[in-house]
Amino acid sequence: MSLTLFDLTGKRALITGSSQGIGMALARGLAAAGAEVILNGRDATKLATAAAALTAEGYKVHSLAFDATDHTSVRIAIDRFEAETGPIDILVNNAGMQHRSPLEDFPADAFERLLQTNVASVFHVGQAVARHMISRGAGKIINICSVQSALARPGIAPYTATKGAVANLTKGMATDWAKYGLQCNGLAPGYFDTPLNKALVDDPTFTAWLAKRTPAGRWGRVEELVGACIFLSSEASSFVNGTTLYVDGGITASL
Repeated sequence: MSLTLFDLTGKRALITGSSQGIGMALARGLAAAGAEVILNGRDATKLATAAAALTAEGYKVHSLAFDATDHTSVRIAIDRFEAETGPIDILVNNAGMQHRSPLEDFPADAFERLLQTNVASVFHVGQAVARHMISRGAGKIINICSVQSALARPGIAPYTATKGAVANLTKGMATDWAKYGLQCNGLAPGYFDTPLNKALVDDPTFTAWLAKRTPAGRWGRVEELVGACIFLSSEASSFVNGTTLYVDGGITASL
């Protein structure tokens, strides 16, 4: 009985920014738990490659190309998919970007791109999907936050601001939509070996610092995010709402 709480068979999950890295790992993990997955990205070639890889592994996969920062495009794509294919039961708002620069020199255009990609996309896709979930009285929304939702590091102040905003937007979603049967939560990775972090992974000085700073003593592996995502996507989290679950090797717990 307890294991069936985590079974996603018959559910359909949309993961934004899922052609690589954390998004791809979460899509694979949700598919392995029984979900039909919908991959999203702006690069049609990368999206097709990712979809082919998961299809070859035996999973049922859809590709839905849209720009998560474009409100109108998002609404059109989501509404069309719901009408032509069926309901989206789970949304993982994963699309995101990083830009590193001292704050005093941080380019204004890069700041605007961070706001659009990391925050506005969560609003656009979350609202478009939630409107359908609300009419059905059920739905799961998982917003990908970060340890930077709670902490800061030199050179990424605007990124930190965006991830703090995502954590608070998650609380707002839960506050507005829990009464309609939706559970809206955040999943906050620590430092994971991903394409987004390649510059840091390749920096032996930073990696040595991270090993000392993190109680677990290492980089995270993207597969280690899957269990938490399945939990937040499943009936096992039916009364969990507006919280952010940190998967970070203990970095936010330790000075």
